[in-house]
Amino acid sequence: MPIRTLGDPVLREPAKPVTTFDRALRTLRDDMVQTMYDAPGVGLAGPQVGISLRLFVFDDGETGPLFIANPVLSGAEGELLEEEGCLSIPGPYHETTRYARITCSGQDVDGGPIELTGEGLLARIFQHETDHLEGMLFIDRLDDDGRRSVLAELRRIELGLEDPPPKRRVLRRSEG
Repeated sequence: MPIRTLGDPVLREPAKPVTTFDRALRTLRDDMVQTMYDAPGVGLAGPQVGISLRLFVFDDGETGPLFIANPVLSGAEGELLEEEGCLSIPGPYHETTRYARITCSGQDVDGGPIELTGEGLLARIFQHETDHLEGMLFIDRLDDDGRRSVLAELRRIELGLEDPPPKRRVLRRSEG
């Protein structure tokens, strides 16, 4: 499945609840898991493949691959600042603040209840993918400098430019 990238309007729309749990949904789950692995990524939300439904798949290497529809986050604790990237903004990573621990409740692919509590990467995945379902991208959580940095790096990558040279350090007389 093609992954939608920054600028695609589907990424900025709140997704609709999943109301039908059928064979087509199981096929969508399987296709999304394969797309996530091929990318490669650790999570993929419906809007990222042009499906404006409240669902995502994930695999943090310990829990997964799993599917969650209609997720609701609760019980957030702590704070963690780590590098984060996005398959819809391919290339750049930037330190992004997220809760360190959070519970995600929703429905599995058959419509049954599912509830998982994640810490670290799993907590970050739950928050990142749920943001997609609200029409948010991780760059929306960055300050102006962080957002500009990510967009500049994305532009350099898209244009095939090399990284900018490190800033030259001006030596003062006392430094030799």
